[in-house]
Amino acid sequence: MVDVEIPPLQKVKVDPRDSGLIIVDMQNDFCHPKGRLYVPSAPSTIPPIRSLLERARKAGVKVFYTQDWHDKDDPEFAIWGEHALAGSWGAEIVEELKPAPGEVVVKKLRYDGFYGTPLEHYLKLYNIRNLVVTGTVANICVLHTAGSAALRWINVYVPVDCTSALTEFDMKAALRQVTFLYRGILTRSDLVEIAE
Repeated sequence: MVDVEIPPLQKVKVDPRDSGLIIVDMQNDFCHPKGRLYVPSAPSTIPPIRSLLERARKAGVKVFYTQDWHDKDDPEFAIWGEHALAGSWGAEIVEELKPAPGEVVVKKLRYDGFYGTPLEHYLKLYNIRNLVVTGTVANICVLHTAGSAALRWINVYVPVDCTSALTEFDMKAALRQVTFLYRGILTRSDLVEIAE
């Protein structure tokens, strides 16, 4: 198998007036050891996401969340088993990253944060042209959400320390797709500068 080239991390500067931060599926079922679809590397992403979130809030960057949200008979359970059941502990966003009043939470039924949700409407409403994408799982919900943003001509930035996957291969595959296919920029939380 050929090793995949991943571009180097870049320092990026975002303007609060046209930039958003999205936190994808940082829920108990994915981030807590007792969760139904636990991603072992997800807990290590919570501190850098929280640090980035705090800086974004302070600078007035618009914050968005996706929340996987399924009914009891959801057909997706045939693929992944029951998870993120609507109203359950597993579907709750982890305590450390709880949304603040006024932040947008989009409940989604599939991998893509745009599919069947009002996310595109909110991004247009707030004039978002740049989106910092964080969360889990890198090659599933993060990739599909980042890809859908890029297909809408939104610039996508992915801090690698704020993203988790089930395997190293999955992580590399996601980063390759984000950069090669969608021309997203890879960065790290401490390399994201928020303009004043």
